[in-house]
Amino acid sequence: MFDVDTYLAKLGHTGSREPTLDLLRDLHKRHLIAVPFDNALNHARGLDIWEHVDIDVDQVFDAVIVGGRGGVCHEISGLFRNLLRRLGFDVVIMSAGVRMVNGAFGPTREHMFHVVRLGDERWIVDVGFAGPSFIEPIRLAPGVQEQYGCEYELHPDGPAWILHRRARDGQWQSIYRFLEKERELAEWRGDPDLREYARELTQAETLIRGRATGDGQLTLIGRRFTRVADGVEQVRVLVKADDYQRAVDDILQPAG
Repeated sequence: MFDVDTYLAKLGHTGSREPTLDLLRDLHKRHLIAVPFDNALNHARGLDIWEHVDIDVDQVFDAVIVGGRGGVCHEISGLFRNLLRRLGFDVVIMSAGVRMVNGAFGPTREHMFHVVRLGDERWIVDVGFAGPSFIEPIRLAPGVQEQYGCEYELHPDGPAWILHRRARDGQWQSIYRFLEKERELAEWRGDPDLREYARELTQAETLIRGRATGDGQLTLIGRRFTRVADGVEQVRVLVKADDYQRAVDDILQPAG
């Protein structure tokens, strides 16, 4: 059963609950550290990956926050949305197409994230992306923003924005493309583009896991393991079974 006190205890937050930018930043980072991304259950969902983005909040809370399993974007983000709203934040649902290996972007509603309004500013909130991405909220505005040794910048692309990221001494790379359009959960149901995309993902059977650390992120896509620490990005292909299992454990079983 969804419970704010239990949720905040899971995240390790014991301070003020006033809906401020400081609280938003703190909860965002703590969430990415405490709750891993894990798409392992998607294969069993077949073409229905996005059919239940309007999650059963109590059921997912028990599985993820109490039970300790990871989840996909709409599960993790759905829980966080409910937490933020119960704490008094003004939250709207957004969607994005994630950059694929070939440089194109996935379907418009492939990925769910949120925007939080605080005064005259809007902040991109995304605890449901495997990474590498951002650890604290990003201001929805032009200009370079720096976090933990990495830089982020939003670029206009016609009616949309593309979020770019650059690791220390690296090149700019796009993360995802999104329209400034508030979404309703019902928009995901029965989307033929998403069902076709789910067919491709099911055939590929690529496991994706991710979690933040204090100064970076761990991301495992198939056997490609990316570790970011203070902006330094290291990529390895984990051929040995022991190395692969160790990376999985580091992500899905965070210490503490």
